[in-house]
Amino acid sequence: MGNIFAGSEVVELGIQIEKNGLDFYSTLAKQTKNEFARGLFQYLAGEEEKHIKAFQGILDKKEKYEPQGLDADDYFSYMNALAEEYVFTKENKGKEIAKKIKSDKEAAGIGIGFEKDSIIFYEGIKKVVPEFDYKILDELIIQEQNHLRQLNELKKKLI
Repeated sequence: MGNIFAGSEVVELGIQIEKNGLDFYSTLAKQTKNEFARGLFQYLAGEEEKHIKAFQGILDKKEKYEPQGLDADDYFSYMNALAEEYVFTKENKGKEIAKKIKSDKEAAGIGIGFEKDSIIFYEGIKKVVPEFDYKILDELIIQEQNHLRQLNELKKKLI
């Protein structure tokens, strides 16, 4: 089996995920009537913008990214499976999904799922970036974990 993605393409998927997250949370912020939810969604949209810049910084180094210490075909097959199942890797899905949401509780639940998926995907990206970029990815993962916690708190408040 040939490589499904080059390493840099995996990082580009991270950018697409964050763009969809930005669209998702921005749309939710405009839709909600709950001030607390609006503030959180606006904050999360801003965080997604920062993450886009972080991934772009990794790409701008113009280095060839390939998995280290793994069988490349197996690794890229794994990342392809993650990307196929993760709706936020598809262009313009964030806004589309947000517009279908009927409640803030539903939005928080869907956001929790997206944050979990992002954490898994970003752990995978660590296999295709140089070791000096691990710190960036580790920080993004910590931030995604914090977003998950915040969305969970929102969901509990809305019960």
